[in-house]
Amino acid sequence: MCGIVGIVGKQDVNVSLYDALTMLQHRGQDAAGIMTCYQGKFAQQKGLGLVRDVFSAQHMRSLLGNMGLGHTRYPTAGNSGPALAQPFYVNSPYGIAMAHNGNLTNTEKLREDLFKEDLRHLNTDSDSEVLLNVFAHELQLQGKLKPSAEDIFNAVRRVHKRAKGGYSAIAMIANYGIVAFRDPNGIRPLVFGSRETDRGTEYMIASESVALDTLGYKLIRDVAPAEAIYITTEGELHSEVCAKKTRLRPCIFEHVYFARPDSIMDGVSVYKARLRQGEKLADKILRERPDHDIDVIIPIPDSSRVAGQALAQNLGVKFREGLVKNRYIGRTFIMPGQKERRKSVRQKLNVIDLEFRDKVVMLVDDSIVRGTTCKQIIQMARDAGAKKVYFASAAPAVKHPNVYGIDMPTAKELIAHGREVEEIGKDIGADWLIYQDLDDLVAASAEGNPEIKRFECSVFDGCYVTKDIDDDYLLRLDEARNDSAKSKTTQNLEQSNNAMLGIYNDG
Repeated sequence: MCGIVGIVGKQDVNVSLYDALTMLQHRGQDAAGIMTCYQGKFAQQKGLGLVRDVFSAQHMRSLLGNMGLGHTRYPTAGNSGPALAQPFYVNSPYGIAMAHNGNLTNTEKLREDLFKEDLRHLNTDSDSEVLLNVFAHELQLQGKLKPSAEDIFNAVRRVHKRAKGGYSAIAMIANYGIVAFRDPNGIRPLVFGSRETDRGTEYMIASESVALDTLGYKLIRDVAPAEAIYITTEGELHSEVCAKKTRLRPCIFEHVYFARPDSIMDGVSVYKARLRQGEKLADKILRERPDHDIDVIIPIPDSSRVAGQALAQNLGVKFREGLVKNRYIGRTFIMPGQKERRKSVRQKLNVIDLEFRDKVVMLVDDSIVRGTTCKQIIQMARDAGAKKVYFASAAPAVKHPNVYGIDMPTAKELIAHGREVEEIGKDIGADWLIYQDLDDLVAASAEGNPEIKRFECSVFDGCYVTKDIDDDYLLRLDEARNDSAKSKTTQNLEQSNNAMLGIYNDG
């Protein structure tokens, strides 16, 4: 999962891109980058770390131009390292930069075709570089010295025919403008908006509407599945749906975990969807245990807070903030190894004992992935004196890996894969464990936009909407994503970095 933003303005956009990336920081903390275009030349700054650490005042002064891209990276396909920070760039045709969110499911086939048929060189193992080169090749085939909107849309049509998976992307074409497009299923989010200035209309395209809100842009709408938006340097806006077969199948895990609650996605308020998740979970608890003995609901911050409030209200019990979060620790389920994740949970959260002592506590979280976090938190609650500890998940059991841009663990590393609820509850140490039903989760989101007939729910039901995922693909995914592979990748990266430091020190 990554955060992407593109702006076509009437003045330098560097500061606006920086501010937008800070609003999208939750979508990726591995790396960040900005690229701008001034008088036909690109300027860029990118590196590992948070947005605030990657850009200095000196960097911002060099990022001139009234159009540009920004990216916050959360690694899914490809290793972690400075070379994989985005945006990526190719010099032909025209000079194109791209920021990408999502994951291609036919990367290896595309990589082979790019080398053998398109005669293009790839410098990394990132599927984002693959997508950029596919787009660049298809645009070059249009054969125009100055591309028209239709030329660009024809190139995007070819991209949709070649690329599979979930993706949204923003590309900047030197001297001409910015083009953004979304996969034919609309799995990964993308919105655009505008604002009026004394110099004219400015446009922004971003992963989430919250980035537009904070910079004074008015949300126009979501980019539709397979749609391309082209904004010229002069501020002319063109749009076209670039595939014959499209359907809106947005990723429901955005509503569960990734998106900010103040975002609107495909017409659905994430905040209200999470409220409804809590309400429906309360209904299930009352059905199963109408005479429950819960004294207090305590959310595991931050993404479960909204659902927890609605849960407490509908159960008629107290809602308390019994866990205090250290906001300088990253999201634990995406960390590379079990040892590192266990260490991070204790650093990330601390308990307020008086909210637990001698009480029947129901902890609520947005979801349970590996079970590492909730197991430790349940033990922390017991250590704080809780009489009983119940655990509620606002999402159904996560049983399958994600292939569309979320670095979900392999199936065998998911605590719910192939197991019953009672077994999971015993494993994490809960006196009672309850999950949201999938139908209720879907209903909680669908109520916000009845036009969405189906969501991408593969992590819960194993149904992959692109219909190109088989056992062989999942096996290869397992080999690339399991903790052993990630640990080896981390060691190789550290050795490479240490070697480079040695070269610098010797020099």
